[in-house]
Amino acid sequence: MRHLKKFMLLVMMGSLVIFTSCSKDDDGGSGGAAGSGTITAKIDGTQFTSLNQTSFAQLTSGGGQTTLALQGNTSSQVISITMNGYDGLGTYEISDDSVFIVASYVEPNTNDPLNSKIWSAPYQNSGVIGEIKISEETDTNIKGTFSFTGKNNDDGSTKAVTEGAFNLTKKTS
Repeated sequence: MRHLKKFMLLVMMGSLVIFTSCSKDDDGGSGGAAGSGTITAKIDGTQFTSLNQTSFAQLTSGGGQTTLALQGNTSSQVISITMNGYDGLGTYEISDDSVFIVASYVEPNTNDPLNSKIWSAPYQNSGVIGEIKISEETDTNIKGTFSFTGKNNDDGSTKAVTEGAFNLTKKTS
């Protein structure tokens, strides 16, 4: 059963159909220091910088709803953030009160995808567990910062994703 849950989460992340939040204020912050086309962060204090060719922002609108998906990959790590109800510049909380923002840190197991390690936020009884600040958006680019603490549902461990920043080419569909 655990493998089925992991598989379903991987499928959801891969298709970028993860529900997200619309809790927001108007302060989008400073934009962070990510280089063009990348996501940067510290994972429990260790530096993460995504590869330019595997990093993206996808803005999708339909049915009166807008979804923003951000993703950055290295050869062995993934950071993914999905915001359903995206409404432009501002600060969005990641909270168990609002399940419409989901952030994940993944260590994929390419030999056995069902044994990939996934830390996700929010999780039950997490309260406010992170935030995303969208500071700049143009027709082709989006910048901001983020932080969250993800929990692994298999072993209960947590990972702190801090000092996150993104500066991504934005695609619209």
